[in-house]
Amino acid sequence: MSKTYIRKGDTVYVLAGEDKGKTGRVLEVQREKGRAIVEGINMVTKATKPSAQYPQGGLVKKEAPIQLSNLNLVDPKTGKPTRIAIKRENGKVTRISKKSNQEIK
Repeated sequence: MSKTYIRKGDTVYVLAGEDKGKTGRVLEVQREKGRAIVEGINMVTKATKPSAQYPQGGLVKKEAPIQLSNLNLVDPKTGKPTRIAIKRENGKVTRISKKSNQEIK
């Protein structure tokens, strides 16, 4: 398991791949696999059998996991991708944007 500075609900920028340059909200982080599922990014088509959730079955588009190394957090102040610094005070960990030097909630 590697350290991840990206959390569920963060807005991220895609650095590489088919969706390079797009931004999206993180829906899930898979720490043990080093991947994240981002809303509207890395869409795949899955064939599904009819079920209660999909009574018709057929082809369903959904998000697939993307490598964390291909994602960069978006700075809340500038709206541009930024690297992250970690600050520890009194046992509390905070993430700080390298671009604007502001705390990321």
